[in-house]
Amino acid sequence: MKKKSTIILFDLDGTLIDSTDAIVSSFFDVYDKFDFQKPSKDDITKYIGYTLQDMFLNLGIEKRYIDKCVKEYKRFYIQRALDMTMLLPMSKEAIELAHSFARVGIVTTKTGKYSKEILEHLGVMNYFEVLVGREDVQNPKPHKEPIEKALKLMSATKENCWMIGDTKFDLLSAQNASIKSIGVLSGYAKEEELKKYTSIIKDNSLQAVKFLQ
Repeated sequence: MKKKSTIILFDLDGTLIDSTDAIVSSFFDVYDKFDFQKPSKDDITKYIGYTLQDMFLNLGIEKRYIDKCVKEYKRFYIQRALDMTMLLPMSKEAIELAHSFARVGIVTTKTGKYSKEILEHLGVMNYFEVLVGREDVQNPKPHKEPIEKALKLMSATKENCWMIGDTKFDLLSAQNASIKSIGVLSGYAKEEELKKYTSIIKDNSLQAVKFLQ
C-alpha cells in the first residue's frame, strides 16, 4: 500500500459542520441569564471562528464578566450541540475522499472535547488522526501553534501540508506555520476577505479536496 504523503488539516465550523443554531442559541441563553442586552444573530455569526473570549469581548461584554459568560456558554452549548449540529453538504464525501489519499486532522478553535463528541455523533471522527482544540494550545488560530501541534502529534512535516478553512484565522494560521491553504465559501467569510490570505478559493470542502487530489 502506497504511503500517504499529503497532510490535510480541516477547520470545523463553517468548513465541515454547521453548528450555527447551537452557537447562537447558547449565546442568547447567556445574555438572558445575566440580563445583558442581546446582540443579533448576524452580530454573533460574524465572529464565529474567534475564541469564545474574543467573541464575548467583541459583542460588548465587559472583560470582568468574560470568564463567567464562557463557562455558562459551554454549559448551554453541550446540552444542544449534538441535536443542533450537522455536516455541511458534501462534507462527508470530502472527508472520505481526503482519507483515501491523505492523512487528515482537525484544527479548531472549538473545545476539543465537544468537537470529538460531535464528530463521533456524526459518524466521521474515525477518519481523523488528530483533533487539536482550543484547550490543546496556548495560542489559538491565527497563531501557528495549533497547526504545528497537529503536525507534531502526527509525526509529520510541513512538506505537502494543507489547511482548509472558511475564515481568515484558518488561512493566517497556515501562513504563520508556513504551510499552504485553501479557503472555502461554505462558512462565515466572504470571498473578497479570503482572497487577502490565499490564492485558492473553493465553494466547499469537497471541491478543496478534489483540487488536492
